[in-house]
Amino acid sequence: MFGIDWEELLVIVIVAVVVIGPKDMPVALRTAGRWIARVRRVSNHFRAGIDAMIREAELEDMEKKWAAQNEAIMREHPADAPPETEPTGAYPARPAAPETSAEVPGPPPPDPDEPQLPLGKGE
Repeated sequence: MFGIDWEELLVIVIVAVVVIGPKDMPVALRTAGRWIARVRRVSNHFRAGIDAMIREAELEDMEKKWAAQNEAIMREHPADAPPETEPTGAYPARPAAPETSAEVPGPPPPDPDEPQLPLGKGE
């Protein structure tokens, strides 16, 4: 992230040993570790709060979209409409059935010019 190479880190360690001293170095490293842990906890807490705010904003947007879609559906299919006029969308509309069953056409009559095949016992 910051681009610290191993040579730069070595220089920092040497300066720290000279300035702090080898006797107090473990205490200084322990203190630095505690501060780094605190900073990480605070940054993780902050990041979690930002993520929660983003999720809530996305949920609000989705709820607005759902409410608009629900309103459109309710306008298309009002609650006080009779059920037989309400399309369900499950099947396409059927054509009207014929009034009498006597007019239902049967198979076409055989053509007199076409030769007929004889049917045998095995066929």
